[in-house]
Amino acid sequence: MALRLLEATVPRTAAGELRAALADESLPDPISVWEEALTGEAVLFRILLSAEATEPVMDHLTKHFSGLDGFRMVILPVEGTVPHPAEPEPPQAEEKPVPRVGRVSREELYSRLSDAARPTPVYLSLAALSAVVAAVGLRQGSVPAIIGAMVIAPFLGPNVALALATTLADFTLARRAVLSFLAGLALSFVVALFAGMIGGIDPSLPAVAPILRVGWGDMLLAVASGIAGVLAFTTGLSEALVGVMVAIALLPPWVTFGMLVGAGEYSSAVRALILFLTNVISINLAGVMIFLIQGVHPLTWWEERRARRASVGAIMLWSALVGILILVILHIR
Repeated sequence: MALRLLEATVPRTAAGELRAALADESLPDPISVWEEALTGEAVLFRILLSAEATEPVMDHLTKHFSGLDGFRMVILPVEGTVPHPAEPEPPQAEEKPVPRVGRVSREELYSRLSDAARPTPVYLSLAALSAVVAAVGLRQGSVPAIIGAMVIAPFLGPNVALALATTLADFTLARRAVLSFLAGLALSFVVALFAGMIGGIDPSLPAVAPILRVGWGDMLLAVASGIAGVLAFTTGLSEALVGVMVAIALLPPWVTFGMLVGAGEYSSAVRALILFLTNVISINLAGVMIFLIQGVHPLTWWEERRARRASVGAIMLWSALVGILILVILHIR
């Protein structure tokens, strides 16, 4: 069971009210609670919770104490604890079910994906290096090189961050994710373009030809990649391994597109670009839907209303674009 330590600081005069809030029957029971008096008339509560119980507790405390001066909450990951916490017993039939979200908290998701969407020097370096390795692998037909390129490709974070931003109607995060993704794409395209100009590329190569034949399997792969990408962040799966899955759908067609443009094979380049666009749209569509299924939403009702409109609009837009690309794919096959 994944655990989190929630640290909540309130004025001393509100300590009793916070104890009562934690005892609310509608909330999951904390595993343990500790209090510590701080200097400056403040009290620190350390609350040990399961990861999936963190969001309901944080939302409840935020609604009650966010207006107080000095109120602060911090989430800390817990690698282990002794004694081990007992597994929760299933609720009795007559008891009111305790709300469970089945994932890490919204705040933890936002923090991790906000960092993953930043166009840092490391991110840009990995984008360029993955393009170099992929170009060599495609040119030489080296499967290990292509797989290695997908291992270091950093495109998981911006795409999942964009899906989360859409679900929360957070336009600041959406802008950051889009700019980061475009920066990585631009850099990898330039690398692939020069590779195509210098070494050329034959569209009939065994590693290239399948990319130019867009099929239903490619779309299913992209949808599965989007679902896996969201689950990696919300349930603690290995992000590195899932990142390879997303890179399978994005990196080879994008690098192939750049190399074909550099080599002057424009008609074949269009096919690679169509596959890439289809995969990007499918990944983001799947990501938004999984976030909605998992109940990710803003805290306040007016933000939730705006987020619902943004999510529905995004789903309609992505679905329409997928439909258009399907028609294009059927036309060029």
